Amino acid sequence: MSLSSHLQELKKKHASLSEAVEAAQRAPGMDGLHVAELKKQKLRLKEEITRLSSRRLH
Repeated sequence: MSLSSHLQELKKKHASLSEAVEAAQRAPGMDGLHVAELKKQKLRLKEEITRLSSRRLH
């Protein structure tokens, strides 16, 4: 898998997690720990995307 396609896949996963976080926050009685875990996953993906994007530019 090329770096470009890997980045695209990570961006899709990040967008999917964004939707999941929003849906979880709207759901009544949603476990706050679950929302926090989704947000952590989203942040890790964002950091990986940033790291790979900066590597691609160099």
